[in-house]
Amino acid sequence: MKASIFKYLSIATFLGLTLHVKAQQPLSQQMASTVMEIWKDSLNLDPANPKPVKWAYDQGVILEGINGIWKRTGNGDYFKYMQKSMDFFVTKEGTINRYKQADYNIDNVKNGRSLLTLYKVTGQQKYFKAATLLWDQLQQQPRTKEGGFWHKKVYPNQMWLDGLYMGEPFYAEYAALIKNEKAFDDIANQFIWMEKNARDAKTGLLYHGWDESKTEQWANKTTGKSPNFWARAMGWYGMALVDVLDNFPKNHPKRDALLGILNRYALAVQKVQDPKSGLWYDVLDQPNGKGNYHEASAANMFVYTFAKAVRMGYLPSSYFTVAAKGYKGIKTEFVEQASTGKINLKGTVNVSGLGGKPYRDGSYAYYLSEKVITNDPKGVGAFLLAANEMEIAALPKPGLGKTVTLDSYFNNETKQDQSNNTISWHYKWDELANGGFSFWGDQFNNAGFKTNTLYQAPTTANLKKSSIYIIVDPDFEKENPKPNFVISAHIKAITEWVKAGGVLVLMANDAPNCELDHFNELAIKFGVQFNKDSKGTVPVPSNFETAKVVVPPGNLIFKNATNLFIKEYSSLKLSGNAKSILKDKDGDNVMSVTKFGKGTVYAIGDPWLYNEYVDGRKLPSSYDNLKAAADLMNWLAKQTSQKK
Repeated sequence: MKASIFKYLSIATFLGLTLHVKAQQPLSQQMASTVMEIWKDSLNLDPANPKPVKWAYDQGVILEGINGIWKRTGNGDYFKYMQKSMDFFVTKEGTINRYKQADYNIDNVKNGRSLLTLYKVTGQQKYFKAATLLWDQLQQQPRTKEGGFWHKKVYPNQMWLDGLYMGEPFYAEYAALIKNEKAFDDIANQFIWMEKNARDAKTGLLYHGWDESKTEQWANKTTGKSPNFWARAMGWYGMALVDVLDNFPKNHPKRDALLGILNRYALAVQKVQDPKSGLWYDVLDQPNGKGNYHEASAANMFVYTFAKAVRMGYLPSSYFTVAAKGYKGIKTEFVEQASTGKINLKGTVNVSGLGGKPYRDGSYAYYLSEKVITNDPKGVGAFLLAANEMEIAALPKPGLGKTVTLDSYFNNETKQDQSNNTISWHYKWDELANGGFSFWGDQFNNAGFKTNTLYQAPTTANLKKSSIYIIVDPDFEKENPKPNFVISAHIKAITEWVKAGGVLVLMANDAPNCELDHFNELAIKFGVQFNKDSKGTVPVPSNFETAKVVVPPGNLIFKNATNLFIKEYSSLKLSGNAKSILKDKDGDNVMSVTKFGKGTVYAIGDPWLYNEYVDGRKLPSSYDNLKAAADLMNWLAKQTSQKK
């Protein structure tokens, strides 16, 4: 298995290098530049028809692609674009302009994921209230007798593959946020029922739609299935599966059912990939049909599905070849240079559906009759998602087979969330708000690391499988009524683990914001003492220069970052084997490295890599904290023992 992983990652790396040779920026960012030029805001989604747009899923697909690029690059302009786009619709009170819940159109739920991202990042209640309107729609959405969501109120008794993507990823993310465990049975059942009712046993492909009543003109009178396998419908279904799994509980009894559906799906889609071009035909199983053509949005959806599923471990690594071949075909056939730094995406069918007025009968001739256009938002959004996944795959993977563990025992602040659940927060991997470590966590994951959180006291046993252990900002009574202080048993376990080859990261804080007395008892074992001062204060909020630390050339760790923002930190007093690797303008030690037995310890008096100062929303672009986070991650990876 390991050999095959390296094989396919090598392919991805080659693809990534090819992109950088040909383009100033990766293709995902060139496409994003096109998006932000031709669709400047929500008033003009269709440049050829400049009129106010409806609350529509097309925009949600684009914004999901933009969101992925923001999380990878830390360019705050992408976040601002998402926020501006949604703020056109969302009022201060949390209502949604141009949305009608009474339509019970499952397409209208799609944009809820963008609302949840905005809520998680900013904490603004209006986004959560707006998302709750969409949750409420799902609670009342008409259903088949079996329990499947109707696609729309005007399409009674019908389930379409498209609807699984429009509704289920949001359903799962919102349920996870409010900790509604019962919802996941329903979420899994939507996929189970869709496969049961729409899958073709011979090919493994799923028909575009299914009519429980069997009364629609397009429905088979015996099975209720529509007549053909439309590529984009299958693309929606695949993306729905991989996105739902991100929030689906790992211990849920129906998770294996979803993974089984995904594996059957992947086998069927692989079989209909055009072996020559790597692409897929608009009607999947009829490559020789008159007028059939390679369709761009479906190809991008399949590439995204396969690449993400391999990255997340949902599919075997061998399936990456499907994504790589498909992506190569997309670049060859559909991508054209628009201008410097911008590209267009050709070859997307504008729309295909079932029923309605004029009536769409689901025939082969019908699918081939729909218009194919350039820069359709559904295709562009899918391209952003696919390109971002392939660019992640092309990144070096020094963390493969390694685990980085974040402490949540010494730092275990809690608060009540919007649903009155008690949650652990502040410097957490999955926390998107200012105080979270989600950006740094993504960098570790994109480098092949598994991220883990340790909620118990460190012991020799529970540290054994970790290559890197990070302790950040230990609590005192002001932050936690019952803080867990570092004691001798913890020190013994941690020092033994480091001595055996572990890599320890100590991130304190300035004295008013961190418990340093007990933490120093651990740090002194590695020749480090946090001085309990507060350097890098910023008396005027916009005067970032007072917290600026400049990295001199030839630094041990920071090869790409020069200007660092480190605010209110404890300087370090060093002894023994501890070596300073960065000083501030006063000559005080900011960071240190200690070699200890076979292991390594990195120390700094601040948690400086949290989202607020790496996500591009606050700091000027002249600061390199996100680059520094990547530099530190790569250096830590090099320190890890080969045995880990």
